[in-house]
Amino acid sequence: MTPSKWVRVWNERFPDVPLTLHAATAAEASDLLRNGSADAGFVRLPVDRTFFSAIPLYTETTVVVVPKDHVITAVEEVTTDDLADEVVFHPLDDVLDWERPPGQPAFERPATTADAVELVAAGVGLLVVPQSLARLHHRKDLTYRPLVDAPQSSIALSWPEDATTDLVEDFIGVVRGRTVNSTRGRATSQTPAAPDQPKRKRPEGTGSPRRQPGTGRSPRGGSGGAKGTKGAKSTGRGKPRRRS
Repeated sequence: MTPSKWVRVWNERFPDVPLTLHAATAAEASDLLRNGSADAGFVRLPVDRTFFSAIPLYTETTVVVVPKDHVITAVEEVTTDDLADEVVFHPLDDVLDWERPPGQPAFERPATTADAVELVAAGVGLLVVPQSLARLHHRKDLTYRPLVDAPQSSIALSWPEDATTDLVEDFIGVVRGRTVNSTRGRATSQTPAAPDQPKRKRPEGTGSPRRQPGTGRSPRGGSGGAKGTKGAKSTGRGKPRRRS
């Protein structure tokens, strides 16, 4: 994960509440949340939904990691059939849910993804991982290509359901992009709402008098045919008649 954007927003919004990050492998993340070492974390699905709450965020592209001079680098993307004759490492910490891993199995499964990357660099075989892990273990002598028909890994924000604190709700709001004035999340309490302004009442006697139906006269006794001046009071007088 690269949570720098969310950390920046948190520090701007809650400067008095420090946010501490802990790096963890996919296998370690759930244990950190279970034992209270972390309040919330970015984990790979699935998680134990009887214990954790989780908000899915995105699904990663699956890639095959190869040496830069490998024939696969000549194409933009590959399929599992393209790996049929290749040795493909399946490390013990693999996060992809394979029914049957592609390619030819290695003599021994590497203990970690990092170990498998070293073997790929040595030209011993290839490795299939989510794109973020390929970037994490980037080397100048290696590259990767999308593997279009492989299982994918999804990332979620997760926390123990019984430990849904106000600060956890605040962090959820930051990750989901809620604004500081959003009606959801506790962040709204940081910016008090402006008090309701009393409605202005229209001063009596201003504006043009309204006619009463069928009378031809205004409610205040003024001539219904006279035009009132906006903002001036009606005098209640009409134009005097000429005597014959």
